[in-house]
Amino acid sequence: MKFSFTMSNFQHISVLLNEAIDALNIQPTGIYVDGTFGRGGHSSEILKKIESGHLISIDRDPAAKQCAEEKFKGNSHFSFYAGCMSEIKNAVAQSGFEKVDGVLLDIGVSSPQLDDADRGFSFMKDGPLDMRMNPEMGMSAADWVAESSFETMASVFREFGEEKFSGRIANHIIKSRDIAPITTTHQLAAIIAEAVPFKDKHKHPATRVFQAIRIAVNEELTELSKTLEAAYSMLKPGGRLVVISFHSLEDRIVKNFMNYYAKPKDLMPDLPVAQFVEAPTLKLISKPVKASDEESLNNPRARSAIMRIAEKLP
Repeated sequence: MKFSFTMSNFQHISVLLNEAIDALNIQPTGIYVDGTFGRGGHSSEILKKIESGHLISIDRDPAAKQCAEEKFKGNSHFSFYAGCMSEIKNAVAQSGFEKVDGVLLDIGVSSPQLDDADRGFSFMKDGPLDMRMNPEMGMSAADWVAESSFETMASVFREFGEEKFSGRIANHIIKSRDIAPITTTHQLAAIIAEAVPFKDKHKHPATRVFQAIRIAVNEELTELSKTLEAAYSMLKPGGRLVVISFHSLEDRIVKNFMNYYAKPKDLMPDLPVAQFVEAPTLKLISKPVKASDEESLNNPRARSAIMRIAEKLP
């Protein structure tokens, strides 16, 4: 399937925009990375604060690349890398730099991806069951649903969606696909709703499963772990790592990563006295930041956002 993108059709409001920009502690001559360009909200604000520095933005979504080319064409302080955020080392090297002064990651699916029915991320609008961040590469959600075993589906729904009816839903999907291929978002959502015995009046029964499939198809948690390590290795002393996540699975990875490097490590724990201790290499900056009541009211997708900040120590 060939995808085309029209930028004006789908709007994106960047979550924790001002807070994230402040957290980066941007210097006019600094080198920064926006690892999740989306529609360029954070990138636009970073560029306003850069004078002789440079911003490298990354995204694997072809629509993001198109947006970047339209918004920042001719800006000598900006370069775009089409690829996964974990490829940050390649992105920085391709732009002619070795280390950076800050990395911003706004994790997860963007509003335009959710709002575009043709992308297949949301059950709210009927469309092809796709869910790929890059719809030109990899296995679609329809293929994943068609080919995954009961064990794989149940495990993914349980671990990535925290779905308590994971087995029932997986079984129902398998029975349904044996009758006819599952190719649209509404088709899958209806199958899930039929499988769930108890409905949550505040949440559609397909919410957790759609999240789980999206995470699996895009390998999002593995990608996040790789990106954090790559970003950490690229930071200069004093450089900031700022990460905004939207659900507990993401935030747990970010929290554990930052805490690991922010604590001293006993290199020989079997000795009775800690004699060989490695000093912390990250410093946590402030407590986790959440969206204000006003922002959450104006942008419901901000309600679950949590931002963590760390600084590379000398």
